[in-house]
Amino acid sequence: MQGGHGPEREGQGERTDGHAARLPQVGASRKTRSRVARRRGSVILEVTMALTVLTIVGLLMLKGSINVLHPRQWTLQQGLTDAYLTYEKAYAQRIPFDDLTATNSPWPVQPGTARQTVEIGRIPGGVPVYATLIRTRVPDSNNYPADGGSGTATTNPAAMKVWRVQSILSYRVGDRDYVKSRTVVRTQ
Repeated sequence: MQGGHGPEREGQGERTDGHAARLPQVGASRKTRSRVARRRGSVILEVTMALTVLTIVGLLMLKGSINVLHPRQWTLQQGLTDAYLTYEKAYAQRIPFDDLTATNSPWPVQPGTARQTVEIGRIPGGVPVYATLIRTRVPDSNNYPADGGSGTATTNPAAMKVWRVQSILSYRVGDRDYVKSRTVVRTQ
């Protein structure tokens, strides 16, 4: 045991830092399998949790998009109804006065009304939007009795005929009913 080889043999299996070296044990293969199984189990658990979180986030985003679409639907309806009433106002302004005051006028004398269902437009997807249009005209109180008023030559020396022409649009958005109207004053 000379030549410097002796101390190495005596210290074989020992470490110089004072800790005993770990030698393979009989049950080491079981521990290794157990650690691998735990890692596989934790991966499945992590994937399940990630899918659950993604599902919840997806449902929240779906609900958010539905909440955004409802006001958009209301805004689309408002645009359609305003556009349709703009047409009604233009029609009431351009119709010849004789046709407006005729017995078969599109605007009957109040308390009479002309009621019809009209398509006011289409929303995305080609879905038609319907509303109820009610038309009527009201004579001015200073018109002559023949024109629906109680005026005389003294109160109405120019024999003016004045009519308030009303178009009323009734429509529904969701569970609520809305009404809009336009009034045009026509004189002759």
